[in-house]
Amino acid sequence: MSNRDTTFIYCDGSSRGNPGPAAIGVSFQNRDGEEEFFLSEKIGTATNNVAEWSALKRGMEEAVKKGMDKVKFRLDSELVVKQMKGEYKVKNNDLLTYKIECEKLKTKFVSFEIQYIPREQNARADALANLAQDKIDPK
Repeated sequence: MSNRDTTFIYCDGSSRGNPGPAAIGVSFQNRDGEEEFFLSEKIGTATNNVAEWSALKRGMEEAVKKGMDKVKFRLDSELVVKQMKGEYKVKNNDLLTYKIECEKLKTKFVSFEIQYIPREQNARADALANLAQDKIDPK
């Protein structure tokens, strides 16, 4: 994936219990919709909103690490998208910490876009989050 190409990054977080066991899924795709790589990770106990923010933050961190400079994030969390765009205030301190960290990461991209998409358009990231949720930890 060339640094000049735009990378489409689909993010999803899930929590079973809210708060409960939580995980994230992030799919990095090229403009043709082909997945270049993905993240599927447990994040411990968290609320659904923390899981959604965590997915965005991890996706941003990985994109920076891989030297991607043009990114378009796609999330099915309207709350996170509107908070990130500044359309909604972030009142929860835990979420505010994520917002501040994501704002710092955002400055590392030449081009950054974030967009809300319906859940059915985010099936791959959702599947990756569930894959992590269902993974049995070795004892």
